Amino acid sequence: MDIAVAGAGYVGLVTAACLAEKGHKVACVDVDAGKVALLQSGKSPIYEPGLEELLKKNRERLLFTTDGAAAYRRADVIIIAVGTPEEPDGSVNLRYVREAAKQIAEAAEKDCVVAVKSTVPVGTGDQVERWIEENRKNPVHIEVVANPEFLSQGTAVKDMLHASRIVLGVESPLAEKVMKEVYDPFALPYVVTDRKSAEMVKYAANVFLALKISYINEIANVCEMVGANIEDVTAGMGMDPRIGSQFLRAGIGYGGSCFPKDTKALHWLAAGSGYELKTVQAAMEVNERQKVKLIEKARTYVNHFRGLEVAVLGLTFKPGTDDIREAPSLANIAVLLEEGANVRVWDPAGMENARRVFQKEVVYCSTIAEAITNADICFIFTEWQEIRQFDIRQYAALMKTPLVLDGRNCYSLDSAREAGIIYESVGRERVCPSEVRRRLLENADVRNG
Repeated sequence: MDIAVAGAGYVGLVTAACLAEKGHKVACVDVDAGKVALLQSGKSPIYEPGLEELLKKNRERLLFTTDGAAAYRRADVIIIAVGTPEEPDGSVNLRYVREAAKQIAEAAEKDCVVAVKSTVPVGTGDQVERWIEENRKNPVHIEVVANPEFLSQGTAVKDMLHASRIVLGVESPLAEKVMKEVYDPFALPYVVTDRKSAEMVKYAANVFLALKISYINEIANVCEMVGANIEDVTAGMGMDPRIGSQFLRAGIGYGGSCFPKDTKALHWLAAGSGYELKTVQAAMEVNERQKVKLIEKARTYVNHFRGLEVAVLGLTFKPGTDDIREAPSLANIAVLLEEGANVRVWDPAGMENARRVFQKEVVYCSTIAEAITNADICFIFTEWQEIRQFDIRQYAALMKTPLVLDGRNCYSLDSAREAGIIYESVGRERVCPSEVRRRLLENADVRNG
């Protein structure tokens, strides 16, 4: 089929590449000429494992362009995958969806289906249908479908090619038929429903996962208070098929472009209908508190951060991506800088994006060892494999005082004891060898004791 994708961002680009992989001819449209030029050269503007290989492999079936009208004119299916940024009150800004719908309406010269893949409030499909009807230039029939995505950064290509389900929100048998022609080559199960239900599936699924993360983080906090081990607790919980083991890793909260935005949007949507989602409100509050948990732990060791050499390992909100949006590292670095710390950071993928936030305020290091050398404190905010595999004994060898605050539980407690470091993690007991504690107390001007 001839398919056009509006938006060459994270969702649009992965969608376009995977559809081309399944044999469709795909034109991907974006207003950013620089991004389009980069894609035309076979390079991906985002860090996503396997994506660039798909782009190169399917170059004959992939077209990248800034000319939306030309791409939409003869397309059988047009997928809207533009950004939907949040407003200060938590609502969703649909400006780019509206612009895409208007351009599609003005350009379409044949009957087609418009599938909204962007994450949008329930009822947006109806609005898109109105916007298209108001701006339609030619006597063509255009169906609007809700087709939410369930892509996880770091595994997005796999998530689309081997998805657990394809959700189609349709209002006619014709729309269902056309969309199944798009996805039948994937050989995946369908959930076919109406548009509003499909739009709600996306929010309900994402927010449930956010709730699960916030819940297990609260349990981890209680584990620390009562002397239980969160990893043993989650192992016992996760074996229950009613619960499952996924999203039960305790840490310092969720981030990224989806969970924070979607929890706020669903809460706003419910409030606009006169209903208070108390569980969602609680999850958002828990997550905000959890982000600075390591700072609170650090304050039990230091009087202040002024003049301290602080290493930060991991900037992205999760491993496998270069995305730092809503990453816990950002809030923590901001606190450290405000209180006068000298901050050195390392991340294998996210430092270019971090430079747009912290230009000269922090030192960007090329290795973990460089970041931690002579450091007073080390914070770990992302569970990159490079960090997990780093020789834990090097913290004691290279740091001025081996105080490691790990927000992702990258190391075992036994290895921390053997390494001779002070090691604080989430939901587990503190490792604090007496001889290291004495080294910490030597700098009494900045340390509590």
